[in-house]
Amino acid sequence: MPQLILTCDPDFNDLALDEFRRDSVYGAPVAELSPGIWLAECDDGFWGVAEKWLEQPPIFVRHLYPVDAAIGLTGTADDVAGLAAQVETEFAPALDPDLPYSVQSRILDSDLPYKPFDVNIALSGVLTQATGAAVDVRNPEQVLSVVCARLSAEDASRFAFGPDDRRQTTDGAERNTRFAFVGLSPTDLNLSDWAGGVRRFAREEGQISRAEFKLLEALEVFRIDLPPRGVALDLGAAPGGWTRVLRQREQFVTAVDPAELDPRLADDKAIRHKRMTAEEYLADEPDEFDLIVNDMRMDARDSARLMVAFAGQLYRHGLVLMTFKLPGSDRQKIITHATSILRQRYEILGARQLFHNRSEITLFLAKKG
Repeated sequence: MPQLILTCDPDFNDLALDEFRRDSVYGAPVAELSPGIWLAECDDGFWGVAEKWLEQPPIFVRHLYPVDAAIGLTGTADDVAGLAAQVETEFAPALDPDLPYSVQSRILDSDLPYKPFDVNIALSGVLTQATGAAVDVRNPEQVLSVVCARLSAEDASRFAFGPDDRRQTTDGAERNTRFAFVGLSPTDLNLSDWAGGVRRFAREEGQISRAEFKLLEALEVFRIDLPPRGVALDLGAAPGGWTRVLRQREQFVTAVDPAELDPRLADDKAIRHKRMTAEEYLADEPDEFDLIVNDMRMDARDSARLMVAFAGQLYRHGLVLMTFKLPGSDRQKIITHATSILRQRYEILGARQLFHNRSEITLFLAKKG
């Protein structure tokens, strides 16, 4: 049966695997290679699932790629050269030489004596030499994905990867359980341009909080272009991380929070701080905005009700970015209830459990009518 690799936040394993089972034909997990990284199989394979998710992305699965080959590893430095040789033979003919590509490797077995960089350099070297294709790690249109992992002996014994998988020692007495799971796919079918959906941002001078990464990732994932010199409302703004990101994108920001903002924002005349709760601000004849953002720590259903109340403060073209906090149990029930509340006034354009989210998801909304 065709196999693939799925990645999610391990705290949301149950919901991610539910999405896979729902949207695949006889889909089932095979083994958890590392927390939140799953070897899985289904009758329609990677292509069937990925094409469905291209049209309607899942919330909790962050990244996927096909397992076109499972190559046995020896656990020595010789593995890198061995992988390069097999990639040159098996994958170079399938690589489109006219499209930029990247190699994305993850090493899940800490005992292996090489790093992702070593694998990436070796494999991209043979692929470029064989095809002439250009490497572009930031904007690839095709990706060779590699996960090096150790299976349990039981899982390794259940699957035959072919006569050359080197699962036995020279005397045939012991099964090898280390494999490189390798697949080639168009980047847009992988759900994320980044290996495993792990989107890293460099920490900037003047950064106020790590929550800034969450907003940066959301703007990127949902492909949001903010209007030039737009007006934005940041609900629950303190200490001001999201306000700072919006100001970097030339938005005039009304920051609503009874708490203080970071002192580094004090001299910015394009920030108006309203020291009150969101409910108090709503009762104070507020302005209208191009964008409302809300990362407040409150029950997802209460947050949805608050956003419905603020819909009148959005221009007709207005957009919303908000988070649903999902601690504890009954998370799918909470999501279903909270989204039903939002649909009274909004169209839900996207919902994703981003890499920089924690026990939450981020939603992208447009005002109805």
